[in-house]
Amino acid sequence: ITATKVAQYFLTRKELTPKKLQKLVYYAYAWFVALNNDSADDIKNVLFAEVPQAWVHGPVFPSLFREYREYGWNEVKKLKGRIKFANDDVQALLEVIWSKFGGYSADELEAMTHNELPWREARAGVPFLAPSDKELSLSTIFTYYNELSEKAV
Repeated sequence: ITATKVAQYFLTRKELTPKKLQKLVYYAYAWFVALNNDSADDIKNVLFAEVPQAWVHGPVFPSLFREYREYGWNEVKKLKGRIKFANDDVQALLEVIWSKFGGYSADELEAMTHNELPWREARAGVPFLAPSDKELSLSTIFTYYNELSEKAV
């Protein structure tokens, strides 16, 4: 699995801007980490190997940025067909992410990530509009979203 394949999954639903794709893929990644590990000290299971970076507009996967850079602020065309994953749990998680976050705009999703600890922690000490390639902490992602899942129960 790659960030691009997860983005393609969401693009089978509708046209999306690169920024919205980034946020949807980030939420899929973050919730996968939170739900598929037992401890913040021992993160063994990730959706894919790339770790998100704390860019100005929220968490970003550089490979995904490069893939859709040419679209700028414009929407990427909807893909025909369906993207299937070998693991049914991944498929189910992506369905939940789409149903929970797919209705938000890219700007709303950006604001949400800006209010969450993983991005804020990684941006600590970085001026507001300054570029950054600092990676979000997997242990912070696990702890933050795991606590959110416990509150939701």
